[in-house]
Amino acid sequence: MAATMNDVAQRAGVSVKTVSNVVNGYPHIRESTRARVLAAIEELDYQLNVAARNLRTGRTGIIALALPELSLPYFAELADSVIQAADAMGLTVLIEQTGSRRERELEVLSGARRHLTDGLLFSPLALGAGDEALLDVDFPMVLLGERLFPDAVDHVTMQNVEGARAATEHLLGLGRRRVAVVGVHPGEVVGSAGLRLRGYREAIEAAGLPFDERLLGEAGLWHRSTGAAAAAHLLDSGAEPDAIFAMNDAMALGVLHELQVRGVRVPDDVAVIGFDAVDEGEYSNPSLSTVDPGREQIAETAVRLLAEQIADKAGTHRPQRVYADFRILERRSTVPA
Repeated sequence: MAATMNDVAQRAGVSVKTVSNVVNGYPHIRESTRARVLAAIEELDYQLNVAARNLRTGRTGIIALALPELSLPYFAELADSVIQAADAMGLTVLIEQTGSRRERELEVLSGARRHLTDGLLFSPLALGAGDEALLDVDFPMVLLGERLFPDAVDHVTMQNVEGARAATEHLLGLGRRRVAVVGVHPGEVVGSAGLRLRGYREAIEAAGLPFDERLLGEAGLWHRSTGAAAAAHLLDSGAEPDAIFAMNDAMALGVLHELQVRGVRVPDDVAVIGFDAVDEGEYSNPSLSTVDPGREQIAETAVRLLAEQIADKAGTHRPQRVYADFRILERRSTVPA
C-alpha cells in the first residue's frame, strides 16, 4: 500500500503536523527536522497528493523566477542556486525569461500565469524610476538585482559599488596605474553599470589618480563578444591599460580572449578581473580573478523571504532590503603563479 503522511511522521519521529509543514514549505522548521522528514519521505517513497493539498491550502507549491537572460552565466547559475534553495523548502521553480523587455516584465507582473504560482522572484531591468506603483501587487514577491525601488517590497541584491571598488583596489594594490573598466553604459546611474562605475571611480580617486575617460570601455549587452570588442577598442585607441576591470565575468572572458589573440601577456602586461564568480572563470586560461557577489546567499535569502510571505496569513511580514556579502577571488589573471 502507498505510504501515508502518518507513516512518514512515525518514521521521522515527528508529528503529522510537522510533516505537513515540511511538504508545504513552511519556513520556520529546524533544518535537522526538515532533513529527517525529507529522508523519511524518500525512504517510504511517499507521494504527496498535490491536487488535494492545493485545494486544502490554496497553494500550488510552485514559485516563479523571472530573469533577464539565461544565456548569461551569472543568471543561469543564479537560477540553479534558486532551484536548490527552493527544493530544500519543498518548492518547485518555474523559470521565465524576460529578455530585459518592458512588455515582458509587465507580463510577468500581471500575466495569466500568475495563478499557477504562489509567489515571484523577479529581477527587472527594463522597469525603473517611475514604475514603483507597478510593484504594488497582491501576491508574494521578492525583487532581485540592482534596480532600487522603495522599501515597500522585499529586495535582495549585491554590493555593486563596494564590490567594484574592491576589484579596482585589488588591481591598484598590485601596482597597476592604468586601470581600465569595461562594460560602461554612458549616463546610467542606478543600474549595474552605473553602480559599478561609481565603485571603480571611487577607488581611482582615492588612490590619487586622475579619472581618465580614455580608460572607459563601453559595452551595451554584457557578453563575451562585447567584452572582446571593448578590449580591442582600448588597445587600438592608445589608452595603454596595464589592468582591466570587466563589470561581469562574461565580458572578462572576452577580454582575456582578445588579449591572448594579440599576444598580450596576462597578467604580466595586463591584469584582468571580472565580477560574478561564474564557474567558467575558474577554468579559463589563466583562471579569472573575480568578485564573488554572494550568489548562493542571494538565492537562499530570496527564497526564504518569499516563503515567509507565502506563509504569512496574518499580514505581519515587514519588507526587507538585504545586501549579500562579497569577496575577491584572486586567481592567475591578476596574480601570477
